Amino acid sequence: MKMAGNILVVFLLSLAAFQAFAFDPSPLQDICVADVNSNVRVNGFVCKDPMLAVAEDFFFTGLDKVRTPTNAVGSTVTALNVTLVPGLNTLGITLVRIDYAPYGQNPPHTHPRATEILIVLEGSLFVGFVTSNPENRLISKVLQKGDVFVFPIGLIHFQFNVGNTNAVAIAALSSQNPGVITIADAVFGSNPKISADILARAFQVDKKIIDLIQSKF
Repeated sequence: MKMAGNILVVFLLSLAAFQAFAFDPSPLQDICVADVNSNVRVNGFVCKDPMLAVAEDFFFTGLDKVRTPTNAVGSTVTALNVTLVPGLNTLGITLVRIDYAPYGQNPPHTHPRATEILIVLEGSLFVGFVTSNPENRLISKVLQKGDVFVFPIGLIHFQFNVGNTNAVAIAALSSQNPGVITIADAVFGSNPKISADILARAFQVDKKIIDLIQSKF
């Protein structure tokens, strides 16, 4: 655990440099603590009076706690974003913890507004991303404890626990609201559903296969 702690400290220190390349607009004031109860709608959150800011606006505890994955894909993502840390508002960054069950995965997904940098704290992960058309090139690698990998903004990427023990990773994303589009959920679980005829032709499979997949979402 000491090794994992040292790795995490180095990783968090690197966020200062990472911040300089944040995708969100740069802040125009020292702090802009989110007023999450305001009815005013802007691109982000309205700032509360900076004189009312307190240490708790910039604080969170418990990211060291294990989250046991209980879903079908075998992973749990804990996002430390502006709704949990209001002081993150306008700072262009989000932190997440990802817990993986043995052979669990964070399935193919994309963040439309953020680049992601990930560090493995425990276990071994097979990770990768796919470049855009026409190459659709898979760039992948097996990561061990202490390894770091970057997923460029907007590209489909994934992580898979290749070990028979739990794995843990921490990731930072260059937006306070990076968004996430899980490919399977978006394609097969949309509301209302995309026509099975359209998907059957797109994936070049029988419509019955599409019907079966859609029934899982």
